[in-house]
Amino acid sequence: MGRPKRAEQWTPGEIAIVHCVQRCVRRAFLAGVDPLSGQDYSYRREWIRRRLEALASVFGIDVLTYAIMSNHLHVILRTRPDVVAQWSDREVAIRWLRLFPGHRLEEHLGEPTDSDVAALLADPQRLDTVRRRLSDISWLMRALCEPIARMANRQDNVTGRFWEGRFKAQRLTDEAGLLACAMYVDLNPVRAAMASQPSQAPFTSAYDRIQAQQGQTIASAAYPIRSIPTEQAGEILRTHTSAQIKQRKQRQRRNPTGQRIARDGWLAPLSADASISAADPQVHRGGVRASDKGFLMLSWEEYRKLLEWVAAQKSPLSGHGRQSADSTKSAESAVNSGEASGKPPAGVQGVLAKLGIDAGLWCDVVWNFGRYFGRSTCAGRSESMSRHAERTGRRWARGQRLADQCFSSPPT
Repeated sequence: MGRPKRAEQWTPGEIAIVHCVQRCVRRAFLAGVDPLSGQDYSYRREWIRRRLEALASVFGIDVLTYAIMSNHLHVILRTRPDVVAQWSDREVAIRWLRLFPGHRLEEHLGEPTDSDVAALLADPQRLDTVRRRLSDISWLMRALCEPIARMANRQDNVTGRFWEGRFKAQRLTDEAGLLACAMYVDLNPVRAAMASQPSQAPFTSAYDRIQAQQGQTIASAAYPIRSIPTEQAGEILRTHTSAQIKQRKQRQRRNPTGQRIARDGWLAPLSADASISAADPQVHRGGVRASDKGFLMLSWEEYRKLLEWVAAQKSPLSGHGRQSADSTKSAESAVNSGEASGKPPAGVQGVLAKLGIDAGLWCDVVWNFGRYFGRSTCAGRSESMSRHAERTGRRWARGQRLADQCFSSPPT
């Protein structure tokens, strides 16, 4: 069965949570040390993180979790057409022109001019198309991957494809599937034996949240949502040399707004506020992300405790990690045998029970998420996966039977 069309997985007007994976096509690494050439590309991880942070400030899409690995990256995104609907036409135009200036004389200035904005505002049909694209995951992934590919190709002095193909997209259909996938993404470096705990794995959302709790701040990569007067742009072009303009752009790239934010300030908050109506878009006004809406009905402390417990149970680098012959079992055998990975920490068992999650199998579900749901177009409880399959014209979704046994009881 081929991959479904994007339009089958989510529609432009709905809020959808999607797990995206993008892989590098060449044997040369995206980031980290290439075992063939010995070249260290670790610094490219910061390229990607900062680009993702910058896009989070422009698109109407929440970045929930992410992990940047040696030859691929994971990111969980939530579309927010409801947030984009709150933006004025002028704000929509400026946001779009920040990323896609088109063929205009001033594009090397890096900022849209008033005349650019006015031209877009004068075309209502084009503006409506742009508004839809600002909450479209495909456009965000394009804006993320294309510049990285150009930079890497230029650095490697090669041409051609850098990424394997179109990104893999997997719809997360409920909170149980979202929680499992979020932890799977955050624990990717631990699974790869690059770290023994999330606190030791940079370039993941868990690491960013842990560092932010300790008071760490970073220079914001957010784009300022403003235009410059056309006369000022003309004056810069007339009076500045090419070298001066290049220096100006470099300063803007390092810290476009001149602000410092909490390390996780650009990520969507983890904890959802149950007292706020689900219909409230909670539009963010600080200029670094789309909204202030959380995505899980548990606290950061509960999430971190559960995450560290899974890492301790399974990590190859952990002194008491459970890496044995049992780890080679298939996901189906693990489910059928009822294999347990120890008791969750105090206070977390109730969280899992509330979500209808089998605590005894939780470690295996998170650690082997790819085995359970890797070939499926969606992930979650069996009922929600079935509804998603029906909506996309299919009778069932791959992985439904295993999901039915993992998430065995209905949420309370």
